[in-house]
Amino acid sequence: MKNSLPILFVLLFAVGCKDKQVDLSGETPIKVADFMGVFKKITGNYLVADTNINKVSDTLTIGYKALLQFFPDSAVAPVVGNNKKVVIHPVGIIEKDKEKYLLLNFNTGKKQTKLAVFVTDEKNRFLGSKELLNTNHNDGYLHSVSINREPTFLISKEKVGKDNAIQYSRTGWVYNSAGIFMVVINDSNEDPKKMVVINPIDTLPRKNKYSGDYVQDKKNYISIRDTHKPDVYQFFIHFEKNEGGCTGELKGEMKFRSPNTAVFTENGDPCVIDFTFSGNEITVKEQGSCGNHRGIKCYFDDTFVKKKEPKKKAAK
Repeated sequence: MKNSLPILFVLLFAVGCKDKQVDLSGETPIKVADFMGVFKKITGNYLVADTNINKVSDTLTIGYKALLQFFPDSAVAPVVGNNKKVVIHPVGIIEKDKEKYLLLNFNTGKKQTKLAVFVTDEKNRFLGSKELLNTNHNDGYLHSVSINREPTFLISKEKVGKDNAIQYSRTGWVYNSAGIFMVVINDSNEDPKKMVVINPIDTLPRKNKYSGDYVQDKKNYISIRDTHKPDVYQFFIHFEKNEGGCTGELKGEMKFRSPNTAVFTENGDPCVIDFTFSGNEITVKEQGSCGNHRGIKCYFDDTFVKKKEPKKKAAK
């Protein structure tokens, strides 16, 4: 019995050390594995609304200084503002092959809570961040964010409008290979007169053969612009069908594979679109799954006519 006491003491000591909680105050250095370990894994689709934002987070608290051990102040400060006494809780982690997406709740006081995502690479090095949800709204809308497995972060707002019809606006964001969050979908059934379409490539050069604007009307068009490669073009396509009830929008690059056909494809995006040029027309045909860039009941499948360039006035 006496010989077994030292062994028992060692076992009890080991168990005690294992159960010891990680100091997340930030006053002492935190191991990466310990920090990542406080985030529960999210494996399926995930939905958070401003009405339950405080219920989805863990009870653990992460100190502001602890967060700065892993993320730069330039990424954290926009979320917390001047309130360094913010209460931070881990929500969950989405693990992909090349990135990790960490969701955190920030309680900044005055009943205001924010949900933000921080992205790291596979070696846990910081890549980017974005605020997803904020309870500081007084506009009559229910605000929410749904996250799919890719992940795409679909930020939504909706309310009951006239005749008890649901009015909504949705914007989908993804973290892309260029290292930024970009919009991949805009969908809304709000008053079309209030929705302004902004062409992000409108002012870029249009000197190459197929560059220009191909249109049906002001809200159904595709703009094509030059790149530094003769067989690669930038494009921005926007359409609205069913009287604005279903919209699609996508910005990217098309690469020519024959003299009059090109294709859009991007790593990590299941969307594939074929482009066919014939005379002064371009036909767009969706081949892959482009649901992140459009509404559920409409597709990238249409033909547009090239708009004539205005004649330049001769110099006097």
